[in-house]
Amino acid sequence: MTTVTDHTEHDERGERTGGPGRFADGSDEAWDDGLIARRVAEGQPQRLAENTARAYAPSKQPPASYEGPLSERLDALRELVGLSRTRLDSDTLAEAGRVLDESAARRKLSGRHTVVAIAGATGSGKSTLFNALAGVMISDTGVRRPTTAAPLGCSWTDGAAGLLDRLGIPGRLRRRPLQGPGADDLRGLVLIDLPDHDSAAAEHREHVDRILGLVDAVIWIVDPEKYADAMLHERYLRPMAGHAEVTFVVLNQIDRLPGDAADQVLDDLRRLLDEDGLALGEHGEPGATVLAVSALTGEGMEELRDSLSHFTRERAAAARRIAADLDAAAERLRPVYVAGPSAGRNRGRVGLSEEAREEFTDRLAEAVGATTAGEAAERSWCRNAGKACGDPWLRLWRWYEARRSAEGSAAPIAPGPVDEEVTARQRVEHAVRAVADEAAAGLPQPWGQAVREAAVRGAEGLPEELDVLAVRAGVPSGRPPRPNWWPAAVLTQAAMSLLQVVGGLWLLAQVLGAATPNLGVPVLLMLTGIVGGPCVEWTSRLAARGPARRYGREAERRLREAAAGCGRARVLDPVAAELLRYREVREQYVRVTGARAPLW
Repeated sequence: MTTVTDHTEHDERGERTGGPGRFADGSDEAWDDGLIARRVAEGQPQRLAENTARAYAPSKQPPASYEGPLSERLDALRELVGLSRTRLDSDTLAEAGRVLDESAARRKLSGRHTVVAIAGATGSGKSTLFNALAGVMISDTGVRRPTTAAPLGCSWTDGAAGLLDRLGIPGRLRRRPLQGPGADDLRGLVLIDLPDHDSAAAEHREHVDRILGLVDAVIWIVDPEKYADAMLHERYLRPMAGHAEVTFVVLNQIDRLPGDAADQVLDDLRRLLDEDGLALGEHGEPGATVLAVSALTGEGMEELRDSLSHFTRERAAAARRIAADLDAAAERLRPVYVAGPSAGRNRGRVGLSEEAREEFTDRLAEAVGATTAGEAAERSWCRNAGKACGDPWLRLWRWYEARRSAEGSAAPIAPGPVDEEVTARQRVEHAVRAVADEAAAGLPQPWGQAVREAAVRGAEGLPEELDVLAVRAGVPSGRPPRPNWWPAAVLTQAAMSLLQVVGGLWLLAQVLGAATPNLGVPVLLMLTGIVGGPCVEWTSRLAARGPARRYGREAERRLREAAAGCGRARVLDPVAAELLRYREVREQYVRVTGARAPLW
C-alpha cells in the first residue's frame, strides 16, 4: 500500500490552492483536483480537468427504486402531515417532516452513488479498514485517540460532490481511492470515515449523529473487546433495528483471537443483534450483513468487498434507507393515528352509529318536552271536540262542579320556570356529552379530543335555541283541524237539545192550558233529547280519540324534528366533520405504512 506523506491544501469548495505533492518514493508527479489520493500520469492535464468537472456534476437520473410504492408512501406522508397540522403539534410531526425533507434532498442528488458511513468506537479499527478498502492511506491511523477528528469522504466514482456537500464534508477532506485492480468493483461507492461515536469530544459525537441520519448505509465496526458495548447497542443499533437492510456489522481484529474464538465471538455478536431486534440477512433473507475481518492482515476483506460491490451495484440503498426512515416515522406516529387495545367498544369503527344518533335525538326531544307537547295537543283536540259535540247540560254541570271544587281547595303551586330551565339545560348538556363520548370512543387521543371540542363548541347556545323552537314548533295556536264527521255530530247534538226544548215547552203549554193535553209526544221528545245528547257526546268522544292521537303525534313529531335538526346542525355535523378528517388521515396513514388492509 502506498503511503501519502504530503497532502495538497484545498478550500471548502475543493478548489486547489497548493502546489504539487511529493510521494514517499521521491518522485515528483502532479496531483489531481484534490478529491483523490492517487498519482496522475504526466501529460494528462486535460483529463484532470475533466475529472474535476465530473466530480461536481449532479446526476440527472433518479434511481428507479424511488418510484412505485415508495413514491406513493412519501406522497401519502406529505398529505398526512398537511391534514394533521391543525390537530397535532409541530413536535409530533417533526420527525415526519424531517423524513420528507431528507428524502427530497437525497432524491435530487446522484442516483448512481451509494453513500456508506464507517462508524465505530475508539480503537475499533475504522480508519484501518477504511484505508484497506481504498487501497491507499487516506485516513490517519495510530495510537492517538481519537484519530479521526472530522468526517472524511472517499468516492470511487465522479459526480459525488453534491452528496458530500449535503454531508458537510469540505473539499480538503475528500479523497479518491487507489485506481488499481478491483477498484471498478466498488464503482458508485462513497465511503465516509466517521469520528468515534464514543469520543470524549462532543463535537465528534455530533458529527456521527448528524451524518448517520443522512447516509444510505452504515458499516458498524466492532472489535472483540467492545462488541457488546451497551452504548453501541442501546443508542444506535437497537433504535435503528428497522434499518437492517442498510446495515453492516463487521467484527474487526479477528487476528487477535486464537483458534475458534473468532467464531464464538461472532456467534455471540449475532445473538446480541438478534436481541436488539436487528434482522440478520441469513439464508437469503433480507437483513443486516454480519462479517468477521481483519483489516490489518486482510482476512475476510475480500468477502466484505464482494458484499459492498453487490450492495452498490443494486443502487437501491438510498431507497431502502428512505423506506426504513419512513417505517420508523410511521411507527412513531402510530399512537396518534391508531387506537390502542383499550379503545373501547368503538375500536375498529369510526363514526356514530344510528343508535347513538337516535339516542341523541331522543334526549333533545325530551329536553324540549316533545312528548309533553304532543300530549297537550291531543288534549286540546279532545277539549275542542267536547265543546262542539258535548251535551250542553252536562257541560254546564261539569263547569259548576269544577268551579265549586276550585273554590273549596287551595290553588296548586306550579313549579318555577327557572327550575324547568335548569333541568332542560342539564339534559341538553348530558346529551351532548354522551354523543361526544360515543363519537370519540375508539379514536386516538388527539382526534378524540378534537371531536369532543367540536361537540362542546356546537353546544354553546343550543339550550336557548331549543327553547325558541319549543315555542315556535310546539302546540299550534288557533283551532285544531276538524274531521269530516264533526259537522254531523254538532248538528245531531243541536237536534237533541232542540228536542228537549220543544218537549219541555210543549209540556209547559199543556200545564198552562195553552195546548191540548197529550203527555206521550212531548215526553217522548224530551226523553229522546235527554238520552240522545249524552249518546252523541259519548260517540263523538270515541270517534275523536283517533284524530286527537294523530294530531298529538304530529305535534310531537314536528317538535322532535325541529330539535333534531338543531342538534344536527350544531353538534352532529361538526362532529361528523372531525370524524371525516380522521378517516382521511387514517387512510393516508395506512398508505404510509404500505399496508394493503387497514391496521384496525
